[in-house]
Amino acid sequence: MAEMRAEERSAFAGSEELELELELEQHRAELTAYAYRMLGSGFEAEDAVQEGFLRAWKSFDRFEGRSSLRSWLYSIVTNVCLDMLGGKERRTRPMDLAPARSADVPLPDALPENVFVLPIPDDRVVPESGDPSEVLEARESIRLAFIAALQHLPPRQRAVLILREVLRWKASEVAELLDTSVASVNSALQRARATLASVRIDDAETLQPADDDQRALLARYVDAFERYDMELLTSLLREDATWSMPPYEMWLQTHDDIVSWCLGPGIGCRGSRLIAVEANGMPAFGQYKPGAQGGLEPWSLQVLEIADGRIVGISFFLDTERLFPMFGLPRRLDA
Repeated sequence: MAEMRAEERSAFAGSEELELELELEQHRAELTAYAYRMLGSGFEAEDAVQEGFLRAWKSFDRFEGRSSLRSWLYSIVTNVCLDMLGGKERRTRPMDLAPARSADVPLPDALPENVFVLPIPDDRVVPESGDPSEVLEARESIRLAFIAALQHLPPRQRAVLILREVLRWKASEVAELLDTSVASVNSALQRARATLASVRIDDAETLQPADDDQRALLARYVDAFERYDMELLTSLLREDATWSMPPYEMWLQTHDDIVSWCLGPGIGCRGSRLIAVEANGMPAFGQYKPGAQGGLEPWSLQVLEIADGRIVGISFFLDTERLFPMFGLPRRLDA
C-alpha cells in the first residue's frame, strides 16, 4: 500500500479525535455517577471525570484495545478518584457528626465544604431514557444516605463495592481494573459489605414522577412552605424527620424544634418561593427567600427524603453560589 499522504494522515487523525470525543461523551453520565459515589461531591465528581478524559486524550495512542474503551475509561477515572481521596477525611452528613440539637442552641460556625456529602443533579448522572428498572436503580444508588454510607469504606473497598454491587461487574473484571487478584476483590467486597451492614441507611424512596400520591405530597409541601404554615408543614413530616443545614453540623429532629427554628432564627424564610428540581434521585427545590433590596434571593437547595407517604428528612444545602448554577436555577427571582 502506498504511504499515506500528509493531508490524508491529518484527516484520519482528525476523524479519530472526533470519534474519541463522541465516545467519551457517551460515557460521561455513567462515569460521573461512578465518581460521585466514590467522592461524595458533585463538583469533585465532574472534576474527576474531566481529568480522566484529559488523561485518556493524552494516552489514547497507547490504548491497545485489550479491554473495551468503557473499561479503560473506568480504570482511568478510578485512579483519578483514588488520587483525589488520598489522605482525605470521609465526607459525611450532619446527622453523623453530633446528636440532634435544640432550636434554642446558637448556630455554630460553618464547617469546611469538604466535610459534607454534597448533592448532584439527576440529569448529570441518571439516564434520560432506557429501561425503567435501570433508571430506578440509578436513582437509588445516588441517594444521599447511600452516598454517605459509602464514605465509611476505604477508597479501594469503595471502588470494589460500587463496581461489583452497583454496576454488576464480574470479580475478574474488577481485579483487572484494580490490578489485583480475584481473591483480593472478593475479600474486599466481604469487608465492605460488613461495614455497610453496620451503617444505618434510611429507607427513603426515590423520586416517582408518575406516582400520584407522591406528587400530591410534594404539592402540599410546597404550599405549606410557601405559605409558612407550620401546622400543615409538620403534618407532612414523620415524627422523627431530620432537618439539616450543611455546612453547619447542627440538625433538628422534633416538630417543636423545627417550628421554633422556622419562627425564630429561620424567620427570614417566610415568604419564600420554591422551584422544583431533581437531586440524588429525590425531589428537590431551589429555595428563594425575600431579599433586603427586594425580590427573592437564593437561600438553599432543599433535598427531600420521603418514606411511606411522609417526609422523613430535609437537607438545606446553603452553598447556593455554586449549587444553583449546577442545577440550572436562576440567580434571583422577581417578587
